[in-house]
Amino acid sequence: MLVRLSGDSPLHLQIYQAFREAILEGRLAPGARLPSSRGEARSLGVSRNVVLQAYAQLVAEGYLTGSVGSGTYVATELPEVTLGGPAHRSRSDGQSSSKVRLSAYGARAANASTFSSRKRVRYDFAYGVSRPDDTTLRQWQRALRKAGERPSLDYGPPEGESSLREAIAAHLFKNRGVRCSASEVVVTSGSQQALSLISRMFFEPGDAVVVEEPSYQGARHLFESDGLRVLAHPVDQDGLDIGTSGPDARACYVTPSHQFPTGVTMPLARRLRILAWAEARDAVVIEDDYDSEYRYEGRPLEAIQRLDSHGRVIYVGTFSKVLFPAVRLGFVVLPPSLVATFIKTKWLADRHSPRLEQRALAELIASGTFEQHQRRARARNASRRAALMEALASELGGAVELSGANAGIHLLAWLTSVPLSGLDQIVEKALAEGVGLYPVSPYYTSTPPRAGLLFGYGNLEEGDIREGIRRFARVLRSLV
Repeated sequence: MLVRLSGDSPLHLQIYQAFREAILEGRLAPGARLPSSRGEARSLGVSRNVVLQAYAQLVAEGYLTGSVGSGTYVATELPEVTLGGPAHRSRSDGQSSSKVRLSAYGARAANASTFSSRKRVRYDFAYGVSRPDDTTLRQWQRALRKAGERPSLDYGPPEGESSLREAIAAHLFKNRGVRCSASEVVVTSGSQQALSLISRMFFEPGDAVVVEEPSYQGARHLFESDGLRVLAHPVDQDGLDIGTSGPDARACYVTPSHQFPTGVTMPLARRLRILAWAEARDAVVIEDDYDSEYRYEGRPLEAIQRLDSHGRVIYVGTFSKVLFPAVRLGFVVLPPSLVATFIKTKWLADRHSPRLEQRALAELIASGTFEQHQRRARARNASRRAALMEALASELGGAVELSGANAGIHLLAWLTSVPLSGLDQIVEKALAEGVGLYPVSPYYTSTPPRAGLLFGYGNLEEGDIREGIRRFARVLRSLV
């Protein structure tokens, strides 16, 4: 039997798909006669009109020929060598069964373990997320409505709306000491697109790029997919120390203000050494300042970009961490000589970033609303950070050592009594208790020195943080 009906979709569509696949697979050869619509309807226990509707669609698409009363046949124009399998069918493992050859980039990208489909749970310590309060959400909605009152329906400038570029330049100078004009700012669809455009514009396959060890997966996998040689350089308590006679590479990718994932801050001397290395090697420094807005202890250090006097630094930022992830807006600050080429590279990628959101964000920044949101978010996250640190200390004491707690919206906890081999079991059992835990190991190119977990606190209330740590502590005590 060619057709097996189920309750998953309309009956005529199921009949259509069954005959279409049989034709494409060669089970119905060109010129073969199909059962009459009456006979097929009786066989399937459906109305004749259902079968006629399916046959009519197949005739319209060229799979069948014929008419009512003269018989219905598989079209003879179809090749005898068919596609050999159901069109668009997926294998049981969820992967496409397509035989289309991937490019070298596609094959490398397919192996990048960047995405996680793990279900969210009540006490989820996911990092990199900071939910806005109701006040900020209302302000964002008002800004969107205002931006939509007189929308521009044409293509926008690939470099971004001028109002947003001006607002970003003023914001960076005030908050990060970054010296730039609006003409040196290019708006991107998040920092990930910014990194992708930088990689396309500056590097050829085989070029070497220094990254931190451990480092942000999204950058490392992107560079590897582009065919670059990634040179992982170890991070210590002061971040990356490349030295003036460091490796021969085209670039260095760093997160100096709050190293991801360890959270340490790079001191001034090392920032200057990176600039000296870049000048000696004719290299560029990609400075990812992804969550510099959140700092709770000590004075924030100047961005490396502020120290650059030779046009070596490309400064990357995002609004996803300080507002919410759905705001896919980031930016790049470039040396003036590189701006025009970068804008053309951006145009080739996606013409322009969403205009409505750009104008709404520009309004928030220019009006001071964004700065007010930052102050509220900083105070809120500081309280959540304190709750997390207190809960870890009271529940686990010396069983954890904390890293990177003075900035950002996550901290790294090294588990002093847990072997690396036992971490997966802890994560799995905690998940069953409604606690989402995230090992640091995926951010290493080699084996981590010990077992560590990343605890994000920007998306949890203080009570949930304490309860989540209590549950985690029970799991840990039961297994160690």
